[in-house]
This record gives sequence, C-alpha cells and structure tokens, in this order.
Amino acid sequence: MEHYLKLFERTIRENWDAKAIQDFKGDSFTFGQLAERVEHFHVLFESLGIKKGDRIALCAKNSCRWGISFLSVNTYEAVVVPILYDFNPADINHLVDHSEAVILITDKDLWPKLDPSKMPMLKVAIAIDDFSAIWTADDDIRKTCDTADGLFAQRYPLGMEPANVNFPVDNDKNLAIINYTSGTTSSPKGVMVRFESISSNVAFAKEFLPARPGDTIVSMLPMAHMYGLMFEFIYPVCCGVKVSYLGKAPTPALLLQAFAEEKPYLIITVPLVMEKIFKSKVLPTLKKPAMKVLTRIPGINSILMKIIRDKLLDAFGGKIRSIVMGGAALNPEVEYWFKKLKLPFTVGYGMTEGAPLFAYEDWTRFVPKSCGKAVHRIEARIDSNDPQNVVGEIQVKGMNVMTGYYKNPEATAAAFTEDGWLRTGDLGLIDKDGNIFIKGRSKNMLLASNGQNIYPEEVEAVINNQFGIIESVLVDRKPALVALVYVDKKAIADAGFELQAHMEECRKAINANMPSYSKIAKMEIVEEPFAKTPKMSIKRFLYS
Repeated sequence: MEHYLKLFERTIRENWDAKAIQDFKGDSFTFGQLAERVEHFHVLFESLGIKKGDRIALCAKNSCRWGISFLSVNTYEAVVVPILYDFNPADINHLVDHSEAVILITDKDLWPKLDPSKMPMLKVAIAIDDFSAIWTADDDIRKTCDTADGLFAQRYPLGMEPANVNFPVDNDKNLAIINYTSGTTSSPKGVMVRFESISSNVAFAKEFLPARPGDTIVSMLPMAHMYGLMFEFIYPVCCGVKVSYLGKAPTPALLLQAFAEEKPYLIITVPLVMEKIFKSKVLPTLKKPAMKVLTRIPGINSILMKIIRDKLLDAFGGKIRSIVMGGAALNPEVEYWFKKLKLPFTVGYGMTEGAPLFAYEDWTRFVPKSCGKAVHRIEARIDSNDPQNVVGEIQVKGMNVMTGYYKNPEATAAAFTEDGWLRTGDLGLIDKDGNIFIKGRSKNMLLASNGQNIYPEEVEAVINNQFGIIESVLVDRKPALVALVYVDKKAIADAGFELQAHMEECRKAINANMPSYSKIAKMEIVEEPFAKTPKMSIKRFLYS
C-alpha cells in the first residue's frame, strides 16, 4: 500500500501546470501553485517553532483555500484539527482549547465572534481569506508572521520547482487528524486518525474508484468531516483530479448547474441530495398518466428507461462513472427507480471513526438495501449468534479504525470490545457473500442535508431547559427538524403564557443556541409522556 503523501508528491510533480483546486466560479490554483502555497505555510510554521505533532485548528467555510490550509498542516506533520464552521463560537473556542491547538486558521468574519482568552495555547490566528495573521499572542509572533514571505523568497529565489516537492512518509502510525464528531462542551469526542488510515482509504478508493488527471469532482460535503474530506478532496487531489468547491448549500438547482459546467466523473453525496434531485427532476415525469401506461409495456419500458437515464446522466454533466452515497439509508422508492434506470449508484458505509470507510461495493455488483462489503484492511462482524438472520451490532477492526478519542479514555474504552473490535452502534446483518445490511441505528444520529451529523440528545438537552417543557424527542421530518415535546400545561398557564405562543418563543430561544443545520422548524406538543424502556430511555423508534 502506497503512502498517500508519496502519491500526492508524485501527482504534483507530474501535473505542475494543471488545475488542482478551485472555488466554483471563483479562485483557482494549479498543482504547482498549490505546492508553493503549502511551502509558504511550511516556512511560516518553521519560523514559529511549530513542531511535528503540534495541533493546528482549521475552522472555515469550504473553499480551495481550506484545502490548501489542510494540506499545508498535514504535509508538515502537524496534527490537523478540522472544526465545523457552523458550530457555536463558544463550542469552537472550547474545541480549539481542548485540542491544544497553537494556530487557528479561520474566516475573517468568524474571528471577531471568538474569544482568544478561551484558547490560551493559541499563538496566532490566520485568515483563510488571504493567509494573513489577524491575531497574534505577542509582538514577536507578529514580526515572525510579517517576515515569513521574505524567508520563503530567500529559500526559493527563483521560485519553487517540481523537484522541490518532498513530503514525509515514515509516519504511518503517527496522529494526522483529530476530527471532532460534535461541538459539545461536556466530553468532546475527538477521533484520532493516523496517517496509515488515510493511506488505506486512498488506496482503496484509487483501486475501486479509479481517477486520473483531467477528471473533475464537485465538492459539496463539509470538509470538516471525514466523509467529504476523504472522498471529495484527499483521494481525488492525490490522483490528479481537479476539485471544484461548491461553497454553498447543495440545492438541486445549484448542484445541477455545477454538474453541467464541471462535468464530474464521480458524485459523492448523502442520499437526501440524490432524493431531492430525483423528486424534482425525474419523479414528475414518471408520475404522468401516459408514462404509467407506457412503462408497463416491456419493449417500450426499456427504451423509456434508457431515455430517462441518459437525460439524468447528461444533467449530471455526461461524464459520471459512479454515484456513491453514504451516511444514511437510501429511500426505498428512489433506490428502486435508480436500479430500474440502471444508474451507476452504490451505497457505502462508514464513520468518522473509520476515516471513514468500512464497507463498499462497486455499483455493478451492489446489492439493493445493502451498504456493500467490508473494504480492504477492514474486518466486519455481527455481534449475534446467527449473523445472517439475527440482527446484532456491527463491529469492525483494521487499519482504517481510529486510535481512540483524544483525551477521553472513558469514551475510548467504551467504543471497543474486550477483544479490540470497534462498536459501531449500528445494528445489522451480513449475508453469506459478505454484504452488510443496516437494520437500525442504536446511536440515534440524524443526518442533515449537507451531510452534517446531528446528535438529538444534545439538541434535546437545550429543549428540555426551556420553561414548561418536561421532555422531548427530536425527529427528522425531511426537510425540517421537528421537536416533539411533552409539556407542563398547568405551569405554563399559571405563569400567564398562552401555550402556542410560548412554544414559539421557546423555539426561537432554542434556535439562537443552535448551528444552522440543527435549527428546529416546529414544536409539536404530545399529550402523553413518551413511552420508555425499563431503563427509562425513550423508545425513539415509536416517534421517528
């Protein structure tokens, strides 16, 4: 298995003048310009005394400069701490502090909302917009930042050349990324990802989703999460693919515009995005009375399906070789039609804790309702006496699996079995051919349309703090989140509040403390307490 940084180094040298990354209808950088910008950062890090293994946080909107920043830290062998831009400022402060980051790379419009006193180890904050220092801990650090470009010019008086690009590869077992799975300020779960885990994912993707210089991919998922980071950025750019950052919420109209112009070879997304495109662009045609009649005629049916398929693939840019979805189950009706249309789609399975991939199968062999087979360097098992027929927890082990949770030994211990297998928290079956079928999620996680994980317990904790609310359950009524609440009507009335008006005020107060993807669209009152297990846990499946 080749180290991904060796592959990346070779790709840069061989594609020096080719475009590497760009913002859709915005800035762009060739591989040579990318390498030069990365080296600028290396000179700055060296001048600041940053050492291998030091933490550098990255909290900004998706952009090609986000990609440059990540690669600069990663190739320097500092530890990248990607933090979701949508987290509350207090949570961002806490995670920068918890990770012990000494540098924060962020957007200029976010920095004024943060508090340096809450991040005591921070030496400098760098604006991702132009890579300038927007805050330093003291004047000496400011002077160092101001002279970094001059030091680069001294080191490379004639500019960088392909031969100057050299990245470290003797670091397989070392920590590369700390990826926080939420913004909670209680016991943050910072997933520790090794360099070898990244190499393993890249090697698998390179073999089963072959890419080449000249290909393009549209990046729409959050770069601060492993799914988008790995498969919309690290793996493609290592293969010489041009990455085009969408930078905005992936609405069907914007996506189809980007696909039409960029002509991607691969779409990496969550099921909800493809379901939206299907329902807006394909389903209306299939629901027409005449189509319903014609699709029942065998010969005409196959011709119509091909016409619709070709039209849809053309809308995707005409060069799609595969569509890969992950993060949630695909709607059965949509899956049925995608299969009938013979679209090149498949559904994979993974977690941040797997950097992220655990299972995948090529679309030509993909079994409907499954999420593929265990990938190379990963073993999967079902904690059940009859894994093919009796549902049990999906457990995995192998090179992709995290080292543990940063500074959280209790959570790390709970995440693994006594014999070293990672407890995924997902329930499923494995058939005789190794196909994995997810039957439920014991972790209750919800998935936003942009691919962001939503942990309902965290939102419910805020909901339950509102006056008059006894307990709550957050449910996903796509495309919006709804809070089911059991309330103390008497207490609310005694306080002089009108019930529905009070619920609306509660909703506004809750949303004021929520990132955009966790905001609640509606408060729905239930008349009885929620049904519970013997352990007094709410039976969520009754309300989903």
